[in-house]
Amino acid sequence: MSNEKQVDSGRRNLLAATCAAGGVAGLATTAALVSTFQPSERAKAAGAAVEVDISGLVPGEMKIVEWRGKPVWILKRTPEMVATLKADKNAGELADPESKRSPGDLTPSYVNIETRSIKPDIFVAVGICPHLGCSPGTKFQTGPQPSLPDDWAGGFLCPCHGSTFDLAGRVYKNKPAPDNLTVPRHMFVGDGKLVIGKDEKGEA
Repeated sequence: MSNEKQVDSGRRNLLAATCAAGGVAGLATTAALVSTFQPSERAKAAGAAVEVDISGLVPGEMKIVEWRGKPVWILKRTPEMVATLKADKNAGELADPESKRSPGDLTPSYVNIETRSIKPDIFVAVGICPHLGCSPGTKFQTGPQPSLPDDWAGGFLCPCHGSTFDLAGRVYKNKPAPDNLTVPRHMFVGDGKLVIGKDEKGEA
């Protein structure tokens, strides 16, 4: 009888140890499964809102970040740059100066129509030409230069087919691009941070 009790006791100890080990393994497996459901950095960049520190931007400087696999420009315009926007609109050189085409998709309702921005000096746009998807280059220098008019006030030039945009991303007339550059949903968090892909109404 004593031997049977010792065997039973040994079995109980073995069973307890096995269950404990199984529990630890189960917890480890659960933790591994949970971690696989966490979005990767690449997934966040491809779909989720992106927070950007813009506290160090100086007037005339542009930062480029990735959101949903696309380049997003953040340009801190100088007072002179902002002043050109009204001149462009009054000159009638723009194809859609008031951004009336596809307003829900291309221009959020809360941005200023003239500057296409929340704050006059901070311009945010997706850096993709709506013609065939090329990325325009910066042409901030004013005056005559190759592929640009002699009275060029600064803006962007698409290298693929010559579409030109002003410093608010508005396309000039008689160019291949059918629309203005897209201004994504965005909002400011304090003075030094910008969230792209999200605003007070939710995420894009």
